Amino acid sequence: MLLHLTTLDGWLAHPDRPYATATLALEGFIHCSPDEESVLTVANARFARTPGPLMVLLIEEDALESAVRWEAAEPGGPLFPHIYGPVNRSAVAGMLEVERDAEGRWAGLALWS
Repeated sequence: MLLHLTTLDGWLAHPDRPYATATLALEGFIHCSPDEESVLTVANARFARTPGPLMVLLIEEDALESAVRWEAAEPGGPLFPHIYGPVNRSAVAGMLEVERDAEGRWAGLALWS
């Protein structure tokens, strides 16, 4: 399962089309994370001031119509999944909401209702 961090508005925009991000247009791929720890690190580094809701798409790699490559951000670093194309919405198995702790940091994932 690939994890992709987005705002709820980002996911809900254009529900009649495959999901795409600004990074797909700028960098050629959609960033994903392999686990919850990585998602929370990215959330706090890149979305610290985002008021929310902040969501995690649960993407089934085998159901994607676009190619996935596991690549390191720097030589010898950990591998992260990158989706080279839009995400067909049928590959999204569910969503989790990112929750803040008492100090305001993104701290955990919960089922989205």
